[in-house]
Amino acid sequence: MTRKKAAKGATSRPAKKAAAKKRAAKKTDSRWLFDRLSLGRLIPERFQPERLLPVDLEEILPMDALQRIGELGLIGYLAEYVQERVESEPALQYDPAFIEEGLPLLDYLLRYFDAEVEGFENVPDEGPMLLVGNHSGGTLVPDAAVFIGSWYRERGVDKPLCALAFDAVFGLPRYGEIARKAGAMPARAENAKAAFDAGAAVLVYPGGDHDAYRPWRDRNRIDFGGRKGFVKLALREQVPVVPFVGHGAHESVMVLARGDSMSGIIGFDSLRTTVMPLVWQLPWGLSIPFVPGIPLPVKISMQICPRVDWSRYGPEDADDPVVVNRCYEEIVGIMQSELDRLAQEHPHPLMERLRNLLPGGGT
Repeated sequence: MTRKKAAKGATSRPAKKAAAKKRAAKKTDSRWLFDRLSLGRLIPERFQPERLLPVDLEEILPMDALQRIGELGLIGYLAEYVQERVESEPALQYDPAFIEEGLPLLDYLLRYFDAEVEGFENVPDEGPMLLVGNHSGGTLVPDAAVFIGSWYRERGVDKPLCALAFDAVFGLPRYGEIARKAGAMPARAENAKAAFDAGAAVLVYPGGDHDAYRPWRDRNRIDFGGRKGFVKLALREQVPVVPFVGHGAHESVMVLARGDSMSGIIGFDSLRTTVMPLVWQLPWGLSIPFVPGIPLPVKISMQICPRVDWSRYGPEDADDPVVVNRCYEEIVGIMQSELDRLAQEHPHPLMERLRNLLPGGGT
């Protein structure tokens, strides 16, 4: 009896150690959180964490990187690295099969934010067009994912939506590839023209990082920062212009300060960004946004407005500052009026979303 118990104890100790080791490995596995949230069944294989992480450091810091950092400084090196990535590949790489595979993930985001996008009847059925939106929510800009997901559910993957995006997106290994296949292009007028020539719709957020990191007190304000390149583009290419407005996404994270002056001190202008924001986000609390947090489950509401009528202007008016400023003020005014309406109808996006999560809350 004693020998049997001893033998049993001897075999159980290695088993316990193996089980403990397995549990520890499970907690450090990049799939663990996804499995706990039941996202593994939802997200296609190519979007699974182990396909994205870890990124091989050699992709970002090759052997000669330290020498270049010594010559250019860290920010200068990153700017050079991003620029090489942007220029080394064709701008337009939209892949409808890739979008089709990723739609379940976009659908999950639509449900997470209880998103409502109205006004697709204001979007032309065919041909090139410029869709102009406000940008909200910090690093993750959930409003963009909501609009893109709604577009493909409404229009189908055979109607590409090509988004003009921040250069740094394309400097991120693997994520840059994903962005390009999803239709994103570096924000250049020539890239937009190529998409127009292909008959595609182009999505632009004129405020970019300036708008996406506007302070909390300005969350219900259209703030393009005076950037009027999109007006010149629309006039020069003579394409329909359709504004749309999102509300709620800027309450998924709290931006305390945009950090305009700090960005200049650090030298971020070489990365084509003008911000160095300070945010409050889950789970990090007070932080800078280079490590994205978890967005709060806010209610996101969007309205696509009727297209603006700039038919009285010709391509030559793109070089007329008076006309450009007039068109800029017109579209900002239209969008601000719509944002004011949405903010009045949905004054507390977080509380509204949480109420809808309760049993019977959506009735």
